[in-house]
Amino acid sequence: MSGFYSYDELMNLGFGSIGENCKISKKTSFYGISNIYIGNNTRIDDFCIISTGKSIKIGNFVHISAGVSIFGKEEIIISDFSSLSGKVSVYSSTDDFSGEYMANPCVGEYNNELINVYSSPIYIGKHVIVGCGSVILPNAYITDGVSIGCLSMVNKKINDIGIYAGVPVKFIKEKKLNFLELEKTITL
Repeated sequence: MSGFYSYDELMNLGFGSIGENCKISKKTSFYGISNIYIGNNTRIDDFCIISTGKSIKIGNFVHISAGVSIFGKEEIIISDFSSLSGKVSVYSSTDDFSGEYMANPCVGEYNNELINVYSSPIYIGKHVIVGCGSVILPNAYITDGVSIGCLSMVNKKINDIGIYAGVPVKFIKEKKLNFLELEKTITL
């Protein structure tokens, strides 16, 4: 017995769409599955939680490693050839931490005026790699080819290719572009 769903099993789970040759762990939890769209040749490992209100679009040849969490009310896009390393967290929504409001979805179910949730779309471009334990917050935009170092926090737009790390992330150094030529050898 495989730890991954078969193609027929994936087709019956209720995804918005599911591509071919996907390997998705049976230990992954999905919420809002009809709003989740997954491309071809994508792999999602054990203990991931993927939960959406609006939509999550995962491209082709994307790897989502063990323990990754992807949450939010707004759209999240993870483009082709990208990779989220172990325990990365992606949030398109976050509570207000100022103390002016309460924070907790259980309180919001009781009285929505007691909380102040901020939501904004997230875009992760092609060939992006996000190092383990990193956190991506609402309004993050990560352009194609960016590398994010381990234990980093992305809370802004990153428009220039390169290697970034830190809390919050900052530019560390240039990145080689060989991967762009290597991509041409793969048939989608």
